[in-house]
Amino acid sequence: MDAVSPHETGLSPKRAPVIHKTNCRKCFTNAKSLRHHIKIHTGEKPFSCEECGRSFTVKSSLIQHKRIHTGEKPFSCVECGRSFTDKSIHTGEKPFSCEECGKSFTEKSNLTQHKRVHTGEKPFSCEECGKSFTEKSNLTHHKRVHTGEKPFSCEKCGKSFPLRQTLDVHIRIHTGEKPFLCEECGKSFTEKSNLTNCSSRRPHSAYPFS
Repeated sequence: MDAVSPHETGLSPKRAPVIHKTNCRKCFTNAKSLRHHIKIHTGEKPFSCEECGRSFTVKSSLIQHKRIHTGEKPFSCVECGRSFTDKSIHTGEKPFSCEECGKSFTEKSNLTQHKRVHTGEKPFSCEECGKSFTEKSNLTHHKRVHTGEKPFSCEKCGKSFPLRQTLDVHIRIHTGEKPFLCEECGKSFTEKSNLTNCSSRRPHSAYPFS
C-alpha cells in the first residue's frame, strides 16, 4: 500500500488530499475508506447480527440490516407519508445487477450473495456434519440442530424455537391471525404452505368421488 504525493494529484500540497493506493490499484482519499475496502479482499466481516448471525464489513450495513428485525422505519416520504427501513426501497433504485440473469439489487452484498445461485458456491460449512451453505445466517440456523439452541421464546406460552420465523408463525395460534387467504374458497391460513396445499387450488381429479 502506497501514498500518492501531492505532485501526482496536480494540486498544491496544502489542498491535495493524501491518496492511498492498494494492491488492486484502487485509490482512496481517506484511511477509513481504505480500511473498509481492504475487508473486501480479506473477507473480514466483524459486525454480526445477534438475531440471525449475518455479518457485515461495515457497522452502517449492520445498523440498516437490524431494522428488518426491529421493524424500525426511520425514512419517511414527504410525498406519500409512508416510512421505510432504507431510502432506496421507496425510490426503487437497484444499481447492482447480476450479469448472469439481469436481476438487480439495492446493495452490493445482496448481489454477491445472489451470484452463488449461479456459481453453486457454498462457502459456509458446518464443522459437525460438513453441510455447506451460501449464507452465514443459514449456517448459524443450521448449527442449532446440533446444539439444540432455541433462542426465540413465546411470551404467551413459553415455547421456544430455533428460528424467529418459526416463532412468528407460532404466535398466530394465540392471536388468531390468518394472513394467507385462498381466493378460490375464501379460507384463510396461518402459514403460506397451508395456502399452497389448499385443495381448492389443486387441479380437480377427472373422476371425482361422488
